[in-house]
Amino acid sequence: MEKLATTAAVRARMSRQKSRDTSMEVSLRRTLHAAGVRYRIHRKPVKGVRREADIVFGPARVAVFVDGCFWHGCPLHATWPKNNADFWRTKIEGNRRRDLDTDARFAEAGWLVLRVWEHESVDEAAARVLATVAARRAERVPKRGSSGASLDI
Repeated sequence: MEKLATTAAVRARMSRQKSRDTSMEVSLRRTLHAAGVRYRIHRKPVKGVRREADIVFGPARVAVFVDGCFWHGCPLHATWPKNNADFWRTKIEGNRRRDLDTDARFAEAGWLVLRVWEHESVDEAAARVLATVAARRAERVPKRGSSGASLDI
């Protein structure tokens, strides 16, 4: 008989954890929108890569992931549960490996990945995203026949 990774109560509690539209993600989106930038949410920007970015700036080719401290093993706030320690360590380290793989695959396709931790200040995270998108937009060579004056970042 296979050992269950968690108890029924823990499974029920963990299944209620949001994986999208978290409070940090929504706050970040509101701040970015208020700054005048437009973006797409919950998109898979790289064909053939089954990874969904939380916020996507298509023309600038910037993908933003808002990572939870527990699930992604934040270096400042990660905790290692005592119950089912092996299961959780394997799970969180697997998430970290997948994050690194995602970053590499996106980079190969010409995308820049920004990772925002859930504990970060929304204003500081938004400033970092805005600066990165503006820099990537400035690097872009305008298409032939275009003035390059587009405000779509």
